[in-house]
Amino acid sequence: MHPADTLARHRVRLLRWRETDVDTLFHVVTESLAHLRPWMAWAAPPYDHAAAADFVTRAQERWAGGESYAYAITVSGTTVGACGLERRIGPGALEIGYWLHPAHTGHGLATEAAAALVVQAFGLPDIDRVQIWHDLANTASAGVPRRLGFTEVARRAPPRYPLAPAEVGVDVVWELTAEQNSRSGGLC
Repeated sequence: MHPADTLARHRVRLLRWRETDVDTLFHVVTESLAHLRPWMAWAAPPYDHAAAADFVTRAQERWAGGESYAYAITVSGTTVGACGLERRIGPGALEIGYWLHPAHTGHGLATEAAAALVVQAFGLPDIDRVQIWHDLANTASAGVPRRLGFTEVARRAPPRYPLAPAEVGVDVVWELTAEQNSRSGGLC
């Protein structure tokens, strides 16, 4: 069973990336490179249409294969970032990732997007926990799981992936279990 192609939470709508979204993705990423580069190794110039097209193609393939589910984050019809669910942390679990265009940070949009992903994740039959990972130095990303009631469960070094320029090399792992979510009356 796959997640829904469209998710909504308050101001945000999450839309599955499609081939028709390549230009939009290209523009949002290129406008965000200076903001993303310190925290995401993939966000290095040059970022071109081919990179955007490759991302969308891989997103479609990975969705079909049940490996990951990538979404555009939209507000009032404008794409303001991206997020997704990844099956890379073991059985029964999904990892949430997110980023926003710099003009749209600090307004709770990443939190709303992550909340929509949590609801969807726990709606899938095989998921009993959701995690969010970020570098220790990325305090903005740490705010999202904290606001959503996740618990910090680990700090890991060395990190899983190559470092981006501002990262210190310690992955902070946050987790929310289905049981915790249920006990709290449902996160979202």
